[in-house]
Amino acid sequence: MNTDIHAAHADDHHHGGSHAHGTFSTYMLGFVLSVVLTAIPFWLVMSGALPSKQITALVIMAFAVVQIVVHMIYFLHMNTTSENGWSMMALIFTIVMVVIALSGSLWVMNHLNSNMMPIHQMSGMK
Repeated sequence: MNTDIHAAHADDHHHGGSHAHGTFSTYMLGFVLSVVLTAIPFWLVMSGALPSKQITALVIMAFAVVQIVVHMIYFLHMNTTSENGWSMMALIFTIVMVVIALSGSLWVMNHLNSNMMPIHQMSGMK
């Protein structure tokens, strides 16, 4: 009976069959998608294919978001049903924290930029 308890306890530490693990073909598909989603923005920047820097930056950010989703699906195996929804809650929490950090950083940088002393006033301070 004691060995049954140890065997059941040992099974708790191993990944069970309920976790979704990828196959070689899904990992290769994820890898190819990641390479393509990296190469296209690189080409857009190097060739200057888009008319303005702002549009290029927006397109690169869109590709980055798509690449994050590809990594989450193909490499992290995240979906709405894994671990009773806790991975989705962790994802939502992470997104909220990233949005707070990015928006706060942009606000601080904009505030500092607008309150910096102009260069022509600094030359008279010798």
